[in-house]
Amino acid sequence: MAKLYVIGIGPGGREHMTLKAIETIKKSDIIVGYTPYIDYLGNLVKGKEIYSTGMKGEIERCKLAIKKVKEGKNTAIISTGDAGLYGMAGPILELKEDIEVEIIPGVTAAFSAASELGSPIMHDFASISLSDLLTPWEVIEKRIEKAAEGDFVIAIYNPRSKGRKDHLEKAVEIMLKYKEGDTPVGIVKNSGRGNTEIILTTLVNISYEKVDMLSILIIGNSNTYVKDDQMITPRGYHIR
Repeated sequence: MAKLYVIGIGPGGREHMTLKAIETIKKSDIIVGYTPYIDYLGNLVKGKEIYSTGMKGEIERCKLAIKKVKEGKNTAIISTGDAGLYGMAGPILELKEDIEVEIIPGVTAAFSAASELGSPIMHDFASISLSDLLTPWEVIEKRIEKAAEGDFVIAIYNPRSKGRKDHLEKAVEIMLKYKEGDTPVGIVKNSGRGNTEIILTTLVNISYEKVDMLSILIIGNSNTYVKDDQMITPRGYHIR
């Protein structure tokens, strides 16, 4: 019986994929995904039947993948990062009927960026996307407020686009009600993709023009500090 694999390929493709993800793609007959994400797979897709769509084609891709499994083909639908975080796992499980689905985890961008910044996510953290395409902005604002009030480290996905130039500034304004202005902030662009750019700054000194949709921000909690150009959030071992 054919199977549908929902795979997280990490932030940069093969270099950051798990062995299970690589082996699963190798044994799949069909690969479905957003066009740039398929490019990250390189020669792993050689000889495969490939179906790709552009931005906002998520549901179309899910329905296509399900259709191919019902036709008897082992099919992999891919997401960058982890398929269960802002990825394809949810829509597939909502849409699927009478097919077997296996979800293969991947390295999410927050953890990839954290490793490049140091150890900023050593304690409780919140992951928040600033994209309001699927979530009302009022809901996003409430989540930012609560995460900042709770002194969480905050990972910000989809921070700034051409159509949402002010969302990040609004988010920072909310966080400054609860976080100090000198709270360390790490900005990572193209995490795990070879041309990575890293900026260490503070909450009041974010250069918004340098942030785009390929960036992820990690905002520290009240104990986060910078040592030797690396962000550190203490776990509580009383080292200092």
